[in-house]
Amino acid sequence: MALLCLAASAGACASQKEGTTDMPPPSSTEGSTLAAAPLSCALSVAPRLKVGEPVKVTFRLTNPTAQPLYVLNWRTPLEGLKSSCLEISRAGTEIPYQGPMFKRGNPGAEAYVEIAPGATVENTIEAQLAYDFSQPGTYRIAFPGPVLDSTSQKAEVPRPLEQHRERAVQCQAVETQIVSP
Repeated sequence: MALLCLAASAGACASQKEGTTDMPPPSSTEGSTLAAAPLSCALSVAPRLKVGEPVKVTFRLTNPTAQPLYVLNWRTPLEGLKSSCLEISRAGTEIPYQGPMFKRGNPGAEAYVEIAPGATVENTIEAQLAYDFSQPGTYRIAFPGPVLDSTSQKAEVPRPLEQHRERAVQCQAVETQIVSP
């Protein structure tokens, strides 16, 4: 899976493949201010699609801090459709996730995405591969967050599950209208 990194400056940004893990308490080098700073998220989808067309959802995650962040991509669209990472509903009824589910141990370093200060990483998924969009109607798509683990210290990556630190994500839901062909 390729991730696109959009840097706000000429700073370096690494792309990652897969991630794993939950979050521990902040370390002494990562104060409560940094740990409390929510990540910024944006979702986008075509406003109108026909039944049977791909429902491409783009997920963007932005680092608002002044330090690089290493974010575990598990249970986010950054890793693709490997978990129920989105909340999707039609007319107030939840659309259940029907994709693969994984039981995981501790994550590897490849499960973390580096996001430079002020930079954004993104990935596009085809949501219809794991959620049912076969009925016409207005669908609401949301990423509820949080991310399972993040740190500003590269030396801390990867971390075992019991040391994961969740980080809040601020993300607006989007809607798409699915119409009959």
